[in-house]
Amino acid sequence: MVKVIRGASEKYASTQNLLEYFEKREDIDGLLYLGYPIIGSVEGALNIDAMLISKQHGIVVFDLCEGVTVEDRVDIRDDFYNKVKSKLTDYKSLHKRREFMVEIGVVTYASGWKNITEDEKDFDIATTSQELDEFLLEQEWKYPEYYPHLLQAIQAITKIRTAPKRENVTREDSRGAKLKRLEDSIANLDHKQSAAVIETVDGPQRIRGLAGSGKTIVLALKVAYLHAKNPDWNIAVTFNTRALKKQFEDLITRFTYEHTRDEPNWDKIRIIQAWGSPRSEGIYYNACKVHGIEYFDLSGAKKLTYNRDYFRVVCRKALEEIHEFHPMYDVILVDEAQDFSKEFLLLCYEVLKEPKRLIFAYDELQSLNKESMPTPEELFGEKENGKPRVELKNEKDKPKQDIILEVCYRNSRPILATAHSLGFGIYAEKGIVQMFGNETLWKDVGYEVLDGELKEGHDVTLVRNSEASPHFLESHSPIDDLIMFQSFESDEDQAEWIANEIKKNVQEDELRYQDIMVIHTDPLTTQEAVKSIRSKLFNMGINSHIAGAANPDIFVENDSITFTGIYRAKGNEAGMIYVINGQNCYGGLELARKRNILFTGITRSKAWVRVSGYGNRMDQLANEFNEIKANDFQLSFKYPTEEERQKMNIVNRDMTKDELKNLENKIGNLSSVLTAVKNKEIYLEDIPDELKEELRSLFSDES
Repeated sequence: MVKVIRGASEKYASTQNLLEYFEKREDIDGLLYLGYPIIGSVEGALNIDAMLISKQHGIVVFDLCEGVTVEDRVDIRDDFYNKVKSKLTDYKSLHKRREFMVEIGVVTYASGWKNITEDEKDFDIATTSQELDEFLLEQEWKYPEYYPHLLQAIQAITKIRTAPKRENVTREDSRGAKLKRLEDSIANLDHKQSAAVIETVDGPQRIRGLAGSGKTIVLALKVAYLHAKNPDWNIAVTFNTRALKKQFEDLITRFTYEHTRDEPNWDKIRIIQAWGSPRSEGIYYNACKVHGIEYFDLSGAKKLTYNRDYFRVVCRKALEEIHEFHPMYDVILVDEAQDFSKEFLLLCYEVLKEPKRLIFAYDELQSLNKESMPTPEELFGEKENGKPRVELKNEKDKPKQDIILEVCYRNSRPILATAHSLGFGIYAEKGIVQMFGNETLWKDVGYEVLDGELKEGHDVTLVRNSEASPHFLESHSPIDDLIMFQSFESDEDQAEWIANEIKKNVQEDELRYQDIMVIHTDPLTTQEAVKSIRSKLFNMGINSHIAGAANPDIFVENDSITFTGIYRAKGNEAGMIYVINGQNCYGGLELARKRNILFTGITRSKAWVRVSGYGNRMDQLANEFNEIKANDFQLSFKYPTEEERQKMNIVNRDMTKDELKNLENKIGNLSSVLTAVKNKEIYLEDIPDELKEELRSLFSDES
């Protein structure tokens, strides 16, 4: 069956005819790209109308013709052939010694040419389905085993995912060797990632996916594709984590060069912060400047509100003060959108030119502010007639407005299932912490029902399916090595163990410094918390750095172990992940946010995870993990009802500073009363009966 990836195409009639033809060809296994690829050469970018990549026929390039006038297209077909072959011959994986192993065909498909004469006919011209049948029948590919390498080359992804050189790898069984094999295996985009890159709609587009499903890479490739197709467009890319800026720059540069053989025009592509300042532009700062309204930095925002979500407040103020929006960008792409308020996303929408191409990608469980992503209707509001301004629909024969990336190419099944189980609190001693409001989301992110029913109030057992979690991601190491929880007596014991493990990683396991990341679970205390480990590493002759300390835009440094808080870790990955002070995420206030921190930290891993901590809470967290492992990384639970989910949101909600202070005072007062009763300074009999009854009723309801 042929899967279709719809890029931008101005040749509507011939494109529709081609689509109808391939809908009937169930015997062909491959991908049909429309408006892709764009091939760079010294003469500039060459846009391909359509291209079939299949196991049966290799490559077939389509020169689509609209209208009824017969034209001489020989030179055009020759140009397509030469440019495509020139691009592919650069790939060693498509050669067997000196022989090029790919079949390439080029055909002019002109369904409107009805009166073509015998002299004008050519084998490379097809005007009917029958003639297209004959052309494909003659083009048989004898080496279909090269199909994965061919896809890799066409998607221009090889140079994006270039595996690092590992000259230090000498043993086949070392961690370095295993990581190299993993990186070599994760080479191709799947067809849904390709669709997310190429398919562009006239309006907002949502891309949802798990950690490790390739959202950041997809957005970077999408920028390059749109820039190559529309070099005059003003494109903005924004994100919540500054450490992603360098990654975006590198990815966009490489892929733009693949398309155009030229550097990106950075006057047209702006990789900018969300907030921004006079020293470093951002979406909000630019909007204030263009519309002539007052700009607020962080210190100014703190004077506006006691709420900790200062950026939400300044964006809301900007939306209220701007009475007429001026179009500033043709496209805005937002990564990690779950960490932004709806006010910021609405501001992005308002400053866009029609037709409002806002592309936002997110993974809801990675939200570190414990606020669910609003629906498009909630985000963008209603028209005057009461209908939503934005509705995301996936309609037949049109680019998708709502794309879900189910396959995780970073985390193995045990690691991802552990992250989800801990994130939701599936096996938590006090019950589930949070839950998707929509049960079908579990299937969207790659789970299937093993037992029970995926319905509110019903028992269910979920397991990751093999397509969403490829087996090769876990087969390289025993499960006990893939993910490990370690509880220690003290912080010093934890530091000693981690330092020794890292020493072993770099000196015995053949891992590079860049393959290791240490993530601290409390972003406010990272610098102090990692001091002991870094000191021990220094004494061992091992360099380390705290991400962003010297340069906020730099995350990884050469020959240095990366230490980071959870916010800067987002969007980054490493082969070996150490999540330290896991006890911070076990219980207490704002539990859902803490569990999301744990989820995010664990899912940074490409191969191995070590979660460590100390004290009773870490013991309990380790016990929770052991429960997950004992259930073979299956998630068994009773799906909470809407009423129960509402209660979870109340219990585990984030609080403002004032709310926390108020709670501390009230708990302190209650504690004083309990202490006084215990010390017999007052007696239970002194407490009014109606108050005792009210307290008894409250605690009975909560139990």
